[in-house]
Amino acid sequence: MANACSLLSISPQVQGSNPRMNIYLARLICKSSWCLVTPPLSSQGDKHNEIDFEFLGNLSGDPYIMHTNVFSQGKGGREQQFYLWFDPTADFHTYSLLWNPQQIMFSVDGTPVRVFKNSEDLGVAYPKNQVMRIYSSLWNADNWATRGGAVKIDWSKSPFVASYGNFKAETCSASSDCSVNSWYGAEALESSEQQKLEWVRENYMIYNYCSDSKRFPQGFPAECTR
Repeated sequence: MANACSLLSISPQVQGSNPRMNIYLARLICKSSWCLVTPPLSSQGDKHNEIDFEFLGNLSGDPYIMHTNVFSQGKGGREQQFYLWFDPTADFHTYSLLWNPQQIMFSVDGTPVRVFKNSEDLGVAYPKNQVMRIYSSLWNADNWATRGGAVKIDWSKSPFVASYGNFKAETCSASSDCSVNSWYGAEALESSEQQKLEWVRENYMIYNYCSDSKRFPQGFPAECTR
């Protein structure tokens, strides 16, 4: 993100045509009421790839919104948003990304909240051919992140703080023996994971671009069929 202030940048972990990566953005605690906290994966350039976990600012007393997005070849607009079943500022929690050639899975404390399938067969670009870096940042997104930009940052609330711990990243190259990693070639969720995903979607999802008919009056994006 061009206007993000990077607090953590780790050298490229994955490149080539077959990324296999499991990232644990573990035990994040956000103490910001107005900024946006992002621990995404991102490449660089006009046609960059990006996988986002973001927390949107809020008004005091309102629930925090967890915002997710996937960019492929510079094209994003694949937002899904969730309330959480806990207060993310009250304690540490584990936010995980699993990224392999078949899918990208977002999880919270081991519970899947979103799956983005590889839909290249439908003509949808999938993040796989660019170096990806891990970023963690706090940045001013009050032009859209707080009630569509209606609420602006209250700078008197600064400093804004996000704390991280127990970070873990596992990678697997195409030439490595990854048979010990269950996530290496996973194409579908286990039944227990699927049940958890459906529970989150039913009870905590508050926005899904694949259901926004006003935004896509001519038809939903191709990957929404998945």
